[in-house]
Formats: sequence, C-alpha cells, structure tokens
Amino acid sequence: MTLYREAYMTTDQTMFGVYRRLVAAQTTNPLIRKAAQNGGAVTAILIYSMENKIIDGAVVSAVNREKPFSPVPKLATTPQEILECAGTRYAYSPNIQALSGATNQNRRAVAFVGTPCEIRVIREMQHANLKHAERVKLLIGLMCSEAFTYDGLMIDHIQKKLGIKLQSIKRIDIKGKMTLTVGAKETTIPIADIKKYARKTCKLCDDFSSELADISAGNLGLQDWTLLIVRTQIGQQILTQAEKAHAIVTRSIQENGSAFKLLQRLSKTKHDRVKTQ
Repeated sequence: MTLYREAYMTTDQTMFGVYRRLVAAQTTNPLIRKAAQNGGAVTAILIYSMENKIIDGAVVSAVNREKPFSPVPKLATTPQEILECAGTRYAYSPNIQALSGATNQNRRAVAFVGTPCEIRVIREMQHANLKHAERVKLLIGLMCSEAFTYDGLMIDHIQKKLGIKLQSIKRIDIKGKMTLTVGAKETTIPIADIKKYARKTCKLCDDFSSELADISAGNLGLQDWTLLIVRTQIGQQILTQAEKAHAIVTRSIQENGSAFKLLQRLSKTKHDRVKTQ
C-alpha cells in the first residue's frame, strides 16, 4: 500500500516523524471559527474537501447528546454534519467503528480523523487491503498525549468533586492545564490532578503527533491557530488546494519557535515514556 510505505519515507527525519510542510492554519469561515477550536483548520479542510467532491464522507467524533462532552463515532456525509461535530473532546472516541458505514453506504472516498493509535490501525488495515479501509482517502491525525476516561474525568472529578454541572460547560481546552468555560467564568484544573483518569492503554503508545497520518493537527500553545504537519503527497495536495481556494490561511512555523520546540518535547516525552515501560 503506497500510503502506508510513504509514511516511512523521509528526506528529513525528526523526533515527530517525517514531514513535507509545517504550518499554522486557520479557517477563513467565521461560522467554522465560532463552532470549532484552535483555528478550525481541520473542520475547514474537511468541509472544503466535501464541497469539492474530494471526499463524500468523513469519519469524525460527534457529541453524545445525553452525555455532555462524551464523544461518539460518526460518519458525516454533509458539510453541516461536519460542522456540528467541530470542537475537541478529551475522552476516547472509537472512530474506527464508523468506517463500516462508508462501506454500507457505498461511499467513494472518506476522510478519517482520529488519534495516533487509530491512525496506526487504519494504516495497518490499508496495508492488509481490508475492505473498510480501502475507501479512506485522507487521514487526519490528532496530536495526543493521552485520552481520559469519561466516567473518571467528567463524572467523578468535574461533576462530583468540583461540583460543576456538565450541562453548564460551554468549552474545554487543554493548554498546559485544563480550562473549563462555564458561562462567563473559567475554571482551571492542573493536569497533575487528572492524570489518574488517563486510559491505561495510552501508556503503551509512543506516538504523540500521529506520525502515520497524511496531515497531523494540534494546538501546541497557538492562539486560535492549528499547527499542521503535512506528511504525504495527498495531504500536501489537499492542503494546497484549500489554501488556493481561501478556505484556510496559513503561516510558517519557525523551527526555533515555541510551538516547534513544544512539538519536539512532547513527542520525545511520549517516545521515552514507552521505552521505560
């Protein structure tokens, strides 16, 4: 499988995998910016790709309406459905479960958005020529140090210990600490306080930046921008097309800048953590 091999081919080997471009990106659409987090670049790329028939579906995480901030896998088939799924959830979403829908609905080409562990599984499925993976055209990997259990983080800690009603939370961000936006107020939680709610299987993962994706995406301290690592030819083609269509704007990331250094540090930390297991 060409895409699987390409992820390992390199002209520049780094701590966070191979890459062709490293940019900060931001949507130009105010509706996407309002709904999304960290610049909305991933949502903008997905919507651009669907509107221009590059893809006809996108596997993403949606929100469980009965459990605030609990993610559920979803095959989005319209730009509106993609927009409704914008935003970040910090509990694990088994997005691979939604891939079968692409086969059942005879989707021609789908994008898949997931964590590093999920991206790795999709690459293995492509390499093995498994049918549900053959329709995946674009892999967008999310940068991830670890995912949290919903019951532990949201129910036990935030709702029971802190006394915050989950329905009252408008937004959750992690940038060195967890920040909950409740009404006009913000509540901060030290990461050390919630480490115990991390999924145990995350300790076995050495990939922070989704090294096998076509495009990797994360925030890394950027204000209202998404850091994108473009790794493959298809990733580069789609990003360039989205730029030319003004669906997103980009700016370069300096290799001596804080976001680049943080990317290297978090990638090294996760690689080293697994070596010590």
